[in-house]
Amino acid sequence: MEIKKYTHYVQYYETDKMGITHHSNYIRWMEEARVDFLKQIGWDYARLESEGIISPVIGVSCKYKHSTTFADTVTIDVSIAEYTGVKLKISYKMTNEKGEGVCEGTSEHCFVSAEGKIIMVKKEYPALHEVLSGLLGK
Repeated sequence: MEIKKYTHYVQYYETDKMGITHHSNYIRWMEEARVDFLKQIGWDYARLESEGIISPVIGVSCKYKHSTTFADTVTIDVSIAEYTGVKLKISYKMTNEKGEGVCEGTSEHCFVSAEGKIIMVKKEYPALHEVLSGLLGK
C-alpha cells in the first residue's frame, strides 16, 4: 500500500509577530497528517469510532529543524514507527519546498473502548491489526 505524503500550506494566522510559524502549529499539522494517513489506510476516525475504537494521544514529541513562514508548503511523510497491538507510535517528517527538514516528531496512541478499557487490536480487530502490522517500518 502506497501512502501519499500530506501537504500543508502555512496560513497567515499560524505565524507569530516575527512572521515565523508558531511552534504549536507543528503538532496540529501532525494531527492533520495522521487523520489523512488513517483515511488512506481505510481506517479513518469515523470508522474507528463506529467500530467502538478510541485512539487517544498518550505522548507527543517534536524536534524543530528549520523555521517556516506564511505561504510555505510543508510536506509531511507519515509512517508507523512502532506498533505492539496495544500501542501505536507514528513518525512525522516535515520538509519544505526546498526539501529541507523542517520538523521531525512522533505521536503515541493507545486503543481503548468507549468504556475506557484497553483494546487488544490483534485479537479484537484483526483487520486493523493486519493493516498496521503491514505498514510497520515502511
